[in-house]
This record gives sequence, C-alpha cells and structure tokens, in this order.
Amino acid sequence: MDLPHIVNMYFDADSRNDADALVKTLAVDAVVEDENARHQGAVAIRDWWVAAKKATQYRAEPVESAVDGDKALVRARVSGQFPGSPVMLTHAFTIKDDRIVRLEIL
Repeated sequence: MDLPHIVNMYFDADSRNDADALVKTLAVDAVVEDENARHQGAVAIRDWWVAAKKATQYRAEPVESAVDGDKALVRARVSGQFPGSPVMLTHAFTIKDDRIVRLEIL
C-alpha cells in the first residue's frame, strides 16, 4: 500500500501501542475528530489515544488507501473489545511539513 511515510509511521506506532512514537507523527497543534469528539494538541490526542487503547484494545489494519496531495484516505479494519467488532473505518489524514495536522476517523 502506497502511503505517505508519516501515515505509515502513525499506523506502525498504533500497532505497537507506542504512544510516544504516535505523538511524534503529529503537528503540535494537530486535531483528531473521532466519535463526535474533537481532540486538539499533542497532549489531548495522546490522552484520547491511550484511553481508547485501554478501553477497547483495538487494532487498526489498513486495507486500502488513496492519496491526493496533502490528503490521505485510509480504510482500515478495526477490531477490538467493542460492540460490532470488527468494523471498517476511514481515516482521513491531512499532512503538512511531514506531520499529521488533522485526522478524521469516520
């Protein structure tokens, strides 16, 4: 799958449960929107991610992607300890200066 390097780094850190490595993929003022909630800034995003991992023990496996300029759409099979698992979710990344500035999980 042909993804921007920083997006590969994000999914790699996620799969290794490495919060510090995941945060390094983000711009300082990055925004994540997931489940009708907005998390802004590296500290808030790290807290959201750690809580989600602890609560659901999820695993996201990218299965297809499309890249257009600074946007990357990644469909991933997400499985874990939550109702309806596994589900297919779209991760919509916006990248600037080789950092993730925005991620919407749909």
